Amino acid sequence: MTMRNSLLTVLGSVMLLGAALPAHSESVLRIGLGADPDMLDPHLARTYYGRFVFASLCDRLVDVDENLKVVPGLAKDWAWSDDGKTLTLNLREGVTFHDGEKFDAAAAKYNLDRALTMKGSLRKSEISSVESIVVTGPMQIALHLKTPDAALLMQLTDRAGAMMAPEAAKKPDFAAHPVCSGPYKFDSRVSQDRIVLTRFDNYWNKDAYHFDKIIYLPIPDASVRLANLRAGDLDLTEGIAASDVKTVEADSKLALAKVTGLGYQGITFNINNGKVPANDPFKDARVREAFSQAIDRDALNQVVFEGLYTPANQAFSPVSPYHVNLPVPPRDVDKAKALLKAAGVSTPLTVNLLVPNNPTSQQVGQVLQAMVAEAGFTLNLQMTEFATLLDRQQSGDYQLSFSGWSGRPDPDGSIYGFINSKGTLNDGRYSNAQVDEWLTQARQSTDQAARQPLYDKVVKQLQTDMPIAYLYFEPRIFGLNKKVQGFKPYPDGIVRLAGLTLAK
Repeated sequence: MTMRNSLLTVLGSVMLLGAALPAHSESVLRIGLGADPDMLDPHLARTYYGRFVFASLCDRLVDVDENLKVVPGLAKDWAWSDDGKTLTLNLREGVTFHDGEKFDAAAAKYNLDRALTMKGSLRKSEISSVESIVVTGPMQIALHLKTPDAALLMQLTDRAGAMMAPEAAKKPDFAAHPVCSGPYKFDSRVSQDRIVLTRFDNYWNKDAYHFDKIIYLPIPDASVRLANLRAGDLDLTEGIAASDVKTVEADSKLALAKVTGLGYQGITFNINNGKVPANDPFKDARVREAFSQAIDRDALNQVVFEGLYTPANQAFSPVSPYHVNLPVPPRDVDKAKALLKAAGVSTPLTVNLLVPNNPTSQQVGQVLQAMVAEAGFTLNLQMTEFATLLDRQQSGDYQLSFSGWSGRPDPDGSIYGFINSKGTLNDGRYSNAQVDEWLTQARQSTDQAARQPLYDKVVKQLQTDMPIAYLYFEPRIFGLNKKVQGFKPYPDGIVRLAGLTLAK
């Protein structure tokens, strides 16, 4: 064999060996969600589960830390005018959107204007105090307000403050191909199956993010999510069922992380949304109160949640400084019957309740079904996919709906949109001018001592008006493979990916 042939043979062997070596494997984090998010447009979206995706996809102007304090996001810093009616934001330089478009003051103004004016925007009432947005420099905007708004900055930590690429956001199919400026960019989506995001290499803070790909997997059944976690098909999941907590704690491969949440679950009554019949009994507040009086919230917590949840009669979680010290009334079937009689309602009264199609919600529905029957209500459970439930609720195609809210650090974010007459999340179309006035006054002060009495009045008024029968506050319970390092649960329940790694 000549030297040349020998060299070729050696080189060939090396090339074959190289072909056999595995390519660089992608680092992937798989996150389980309790339901498929709705549309991926921050101004049109309303599901809790969509907020997980937006947290990785779309940077906000400001964010919150684990103590629920406002911290910089795409705004480096900010300042209020002395009269509280102008908020000036200085924006971060060197930020680009996933499509290469530059983030600047004009882009920020576009997004806020879109949130305020876009048809169907669910963010309108959240930032309705804003009268105009003015570009005051290449990287500075000023928000001029109609009245002072203590809640505005906190609203900008969520979807109202999410920044989308303006040129992409102008397209009619934006929700199917969202373009933002977060650490991960949209890759693909299969409805009811998965949402895939990939690393954005030009992200301004990319060193804090350590995965090449994030896969969100909607799995409505909590027991199936846990089975996937235990089998290694998920790395992390939200919504561990109370009945599964001990199972997670006993598994040497898993870890449990939980925190008291800001969110609540309740029953929303359709008072005047859509084609509600003129004689619908739930137009009468006494009938709504009767339904609520027939529910034993303590028993519901014990039967379904093994005592880990907290019975509720308001929108403000016990972890909120604005939680109103008003005891949850015990079940009173006799009072419920008396209220129905006073309202002129003959029993049994047949009622339809929308319920998300997962086992835990179904169990809640069945317990409610048994409880309210004793007061004279025949409750029909209408099981449906969660995003569909919200669509029906928003359009008024329902009588009662079992749904909730993940909660916000500022009390305004947990009540104004749902209770104010013009609230964009007021799916029951409840209206009380006095309550509107109290809510508006509470927005206009940054002093807790001034705001607290106003929220006290609202909460007490809602005990009889009963547009929403609050049932319980939810802890946020996560299960994760012990290989996932650096995870911190936040009271808002959203998974933050900064600093997360997967041990080899």
